[in-house]
Amino acid sequence: MKAVLVTGGAGYVGAVLVPKLLRRGWRVRVLDLYLFGDHVLAAHADDPALEQIRGDIRDQPLLRRVLPGCEAVIHLACISNDPSFELDPRLGRSINYDAFEPLVAISRESGVRRFVYASTSSVYGVSDSAHVTEDHPLVPLTDYNRYKGLCEPILFAYQSPEFTTVTIRPATVCGYSPRMRLDLSVNILTNLAVNARKITIFGGAQKRPSIHIEDLTDLYADLLDLPAEAIAGQTFNVSYENHTIAELAHMVRAVVTREMPELGPIAVETTPTTDLRSYHVSSEKIRRELGFVPTRTIEDAVRDLCAAFRAGKIPDPLDDIRYYNVKVLRAARLT
Repeated sequence: MKAVLVTGGAGYVGAVLVPKLLRRGWRVRVLDLYLFGDHVLAAHADDPALEQIRGDIRDQPLLRRVLPGCEAVIHLACISNDPSFELDPRLGRSINYDAFEPLVAISRESGVRRFVYASTSSVYGVSDSAHVTEDHPLVPLTDYNRYKGLCEPILFAYQSPEFTTVTIRPATVCGYSPRMRLDLSVNILTNLAVNARKITIFGGAQKRPSIHIEDLTDLYADLLDLPAEAIAGQTFNVSYENHTIAELAHMVRAVVTREMPELGPIAVETTPTTDLRSYHVSSEKIRRELGFVPTRTIEDAVRDLCAAFRAGKIPDPLDDIRYYNVKVLRAARLT
C-alpha cells in the first residue's frame, strides 16, 4: 500500500477526502492540529491504514519524521479565510507562507514523488473578465489571498521528473462534512434559511464560483493516480457554477422551502458590504486536459445540508464555535 500525507486532514475538506483515500487503498497519514475536535475521523480511527498525527506543519523535525515513506502529499493545512488570517497576520503568514517551502523541500528530500497544493480561486481578487482562466493576473485583495498565491511559484521551482507538483485553485466549497464549516457562502445561506428562517445577503452583486465538496475531494484523490505528464507543473481552476451572492440566496431559499416546508416562509434581506471580491472562474482547462467535470450542483449541496440538519448531525449550528474558523482560532490562541 502506498502512503500519502494529508496536511489538515481533519479539516472541512480533509474529513471527506481521507475516507475516500482509504477506500482507494492508500495508507493515509493525517497531520493536523485537531483544533476542531478529535472526533472528525472517529469513524475510521480503527482502520490500520490510517495514522493520525497531532502536530504543526511549522515543526520541521516532525516533518522529517512523518514524511519518509510517503509517496505523495496533499497540502490542505492553512489559516483559512480572510477573517481568520486577519486575527493574527503574523501567525497566518507563518503557517500559510513561511512554512510552505520547508514542507515542499523536506517532502522532496524524503522521497515524496507527488505534491498537490490546495491554493484558492480568491487569488484573482476582483475581475470583470467573463471567464477568469489560470493565466489571469493575480490581484489579491487580502494577505490571505496574497500568500496563497505566492506559494504557487515556490512549489513549481521544485518541479522535476522525480517530484511532480500541481496546484489547484478551488472555488468556494459547499456541502456537508463531518468537520462542518458554516462560514462558507452556500453553507452560511443554508444555515440561516434553516435555523434563522431569514437569509441576510451582504452586497449581492458579487460573483462567486462554487464547487461541491464531494467533487473537489474526488479530484484530489484522482490527482494521486493521474500520469505525471498530465499534471506536472500545472495549475488548474476547479469550479462548477458561477453565481452572484443574491442568486445563491434565492437558490438556497427555493431548495430549503422544498426540502423543509415545515419551516414556513423564509425571508431574504440585503445589507451593504465592503467585501468586493467578484470573479467568474473558468474550469475549461481541467475539463479539456484532465477530463474532470463536476457532477454535483449547488442544489445538491443544499439538499445534503438540509438532510444533515434534519438528522441532527450539525447540533447548535448558530452558536457552536466549531463551525466557524475565526471563532475557533480566537479561542485556540495559537502562536
